[in-house]
Amino acid sequence: MSNFRLISKQIVRLLSHPTAVDNRLLPICRQYSTLNETQESAKSGDEKAGDMPLWTSIITRSDHLEDMDNVNPKVTPIREVWLENMSTVESRKLSIVSLHPYIFGTFPRVDLIQENHKWQTLYKHIDWRWTPRRHELSGTTRKPWPQKGTGRARARGIRAPQWIGGEWCHGPRGPRTYFYLLPFAKRVKGLTSMLSTKLAQDDLKVVDTLESFPTDKPEYIEKMCQQRGWGPSVLIIDTCDIFPQNIALATHEIKHINLMPVFGLNVISMLKHETLVLTLNAVRDIEKKLLYQMRRTDLHECYNKIRSTKALHQ
Repeated sequence: MSNFRLISKQIVRLLSHPTAVDNRLLPICRQYSTLNETQESAKSGDEKAGDMPLWTSIITRSDHLEDMDNVNPKVTPIREVWLENMSTVESRKLSIVSLHPYIFGTFPRVDLIQENHKWQTLYKHIDWRWTPRRHELSGTTRKPWPQKGTGRARARGIRAPQWIGGEWCHGPRGPRTYFYLLPFAKRVKGLTSMLSTKLAQDDLKVVDTLESFPTDKPEYIEKMCQQRGWGPSVLIIDTCDIFPQNIALATHEIKHINLMPVFGLNVISMLKHETLVLTLNAVRDIEKKLLYQMRRTDLHECYNKIRSTKALHQ
């Protein structure tokens, strides 16, 4: 068997595994590309480009990741993922994108993910229950009967808690907010844990751009999700909050496919959607912002500007 077929079998074997996109695939693609170019140059020019195998279009990508000074690739290997297109229903692998290990390769802290979920669930919750006090009720303040001589228990008035229609003793006095601010480090770590979990579960997809989406029909994107094996719910992230017209109209009537800009990415949205689709620009923007927040030196000043949660409930 020729080297060309041996490398083809290695690629197919790796792609059949759920964690196939790793550092083993990149040198094989490079070797495959070199052999393919050699064989194509030896062939005659009569063969059409459409008859070429899919692997001839693979372009290995060697992106220069920023802020890699303190990263040891032997200890924390760089994660890699396929870059797919959005112009066709079938997935075409355009290149291999390198992901920063501190953002997409951290240990998933399930406890921090749960804390972020609880925080996002409660910070908008307001308890509107309200019960009146004695001085807020209508009615007379005179005693219902004399203090002594009737044989009954002494009573001050009919607005006491033991009377029907009286006040509520220690009842809720709304509106009461449940807002509290999660520590800064836990919020950042929750985002990196969710991104790493999505990548480890093979639920994180990277596409080139949303501008190449060809039509505004909802059936097209539903067929694309089914053809590519995306989950029943999809969250598409881009850098700008104004999305291209075609994909915005195609997903407008579909409730399980949502669009979101980078600055709105949060833990609870990633938990609600099974597949997370990021554009290449969104990946670089997320890495840049999260690395800055993880390595900033003015955290003490930021903490001082935040009001204490105890003062909010007083």
